[in-house]
Amino acid sequence: MGNNKILKSGEFLVEETDSENIFIPEEFTEEQQMIAQTCRDFLATEVYPRVNDLEKGDRELMKSVLKKSGEMGLMGISVPEEYGGFAQSFVTQMLVAETTGAGYSFSVAFMAHCGIGTLPIMYYGNDEQRQRYVSRLASGELIGSYCLTEPGAGSDANAGKTTATLSEDGKHYILNGQKMWITNGGFADTQVVFAKIDNDRVQSAFVVEKDYPGVVIGPDEHKMGIKGSSTVQIYYNDVKVPVENLLGKRGEGFRIALNILHMGRLKLGGSVLGAAKRTINDSVKYASERKQFGTLISSFGAIKYKLANQVIKLFATESAAYRVSSDIDQLMEKLKKELPDPGRASIEAISHYAVEAAILKVYGSEMLDYVVDEGVQIHGGMGYSAEMDVERAYRDSRINRIFEGTNEINRILVVDTAMKKAKKHDFDLFEKSEKLANDLDNIPDANTDLKDYFDQKAMYISGFKKLTLICLHEAVKGFGKSLVMQQEVLNNLADMIMEIYVSESLMLRVKKLETMKGQREVYRDILDTYIYDAAAFIRKSACDALYSVVPPEKCEALIRTTEKLTSVKGVNVKEARRRIADKLIEDNSYMF
Repeated sequence: MGNNKILKSGEFLVEETDSENIFIPEEFTEEQQMIAQTCRDFLATEVYPRVNDLEKGDRELMKSVLKKSGEMGLMGISVPEEYGGFAQSFVTQMLVAETTGAGYSFSVAFMAHCGIGTLPIMYYGNDEQRQRYVSRLASGELIGSYCLTEPGAGSDANAGKTTATLSEDGKHYILNGQKMWITNGGFADTQVVFAKIDNDRVQSAFVVEKDYPGVVIGPDEHKMGIKGSSTVQIYYNDVKVPVENLLGKRGEGFRIALNILHMGRLKLGGSVLGAAKRTINDSVKYASERKQFGTLISSFGAIKYKLANQVIKLFATESAAYRVSSDIDQLMEKLKKELPDPGRASIEAISHYAVEAAILKVYGSEMLDYVVDEGVQIHGGMGYSAEMDVERAYRDSRINRIFEGTNEINRILVVDTAMKKAKKHDFDLFEKSEKLANDLDNIPDANTDLKDYFDQKAMYISGFKKLTLICLHEAVKGFGKSLVMQQEVLNNLADMIMEIYVSESLMLRVKKLETMKGQREVYRDILDTYIYDAAAFIRKSACDALYSVVPPEKCEALIRTTEKLTSVKGVNVKEARRRIADKLIEDNSYMF
């Protein structure tokens, strides 16, 4: 790692990053590889042979498989050693999220337990709560769940109506209310429950045990996918919760909920990688066995296009996921020296990267939806048959665009959070955007003849950043405070920001990879194709946003600037994609 400063969340919009200063998956240590292999072995021996039984919604079977993963130490990856865990880095936690992400419904149950079921107590609990609950959650003795959403509340995390009233003797909070969409709810031993104390404006959080009198667990929901994951409604009827089970401070629940959501979004961005790799492997194996018109379908250009695009989207998303994970690790180390409680330091570091968390959540879930959709298509009629894994992968994928805040909410968050951080002077967004917008005539044409390959790519990405800042400036100037109501324009801006982060992460990864292992044409093919497509997408998003803000007849100079800043050299994408697909076909599995 170089000595560069740690970029703040969203700061990538105005700062350049050196490839020396990012982490790439090719740098995993031997220990990290071994942990990943343990996860793969566990899926192969304990999960895949039981997938069909798990899909029938057998609660006890899922609970027993989860407990087994706890006995093997897989549940303690992010838990400190004093509470029976392994205190692994955030990069390693993401690698575990990735490898277990290939486990269909099991991965949802596992991630819910290890993440939202355990970490609120780990990060916000006092030492007594951690000793009592976290150590047993880390071993799998207890299974955890998280109870935030309520009927009618949807994506509004603070809209819940569940109440908590202090008992007359001051020893208990009396809990009344209802929660829904509770993952693991059918069999979880502990529940992190959010409720408003008395007439508080914001929620507080409590640790509730399933055996407390008055806790009523509903039947499992019938869902489109992730059928093996227990999802229930839970009712609280005068439940007496000991006062010592208040998590964090009174009224801190909303903050806990939001920060845990940021973590959940990041981890989702990890788990989709494993699901996508499994589907790509299924796709290429099928394409290399299935014959049509006397020829293997893997030799057809239309199929190669699909296989290559699956690889490109996954490789790019993976680059972004591990880049931000390493940034979080660096910030964690810094905060642990400044804050007295290591749990709080950890969650502060994770929740700091709210912009990137929202990007990974949206981009990763949409990447996986593309991969599984084309996976079904490559399988043809067989892809629609329930006997193929790709059919299950297709159904299971769909929830990811709704989980952890819908993609619609997260797109708005990408822009809104970046702007809020800039207003706090975390980085210089508004001044730079105003300067660019007021000096359109002096923005130089894109130089498409730079000698160095990576200088050329960096210049393209710099152009994307400038254009996004200009569009942001015009949107703020044109709509003012009502920009928050212009969700179509916010979507355009979010799409541009996401493309910038993923493009840059991909470019930095390929550059670092070449310094480590020398030039390999296929990685340049991935980067060339990605940037070429991103430029066209960013150009359209910018035009859509600008025409929505500025009357078309007054837009000429802005559109000329848009063309200038998204101008990239032509790429023979047909041949580039064929070379990517050929490597996949030759390896007969994803080995990028």
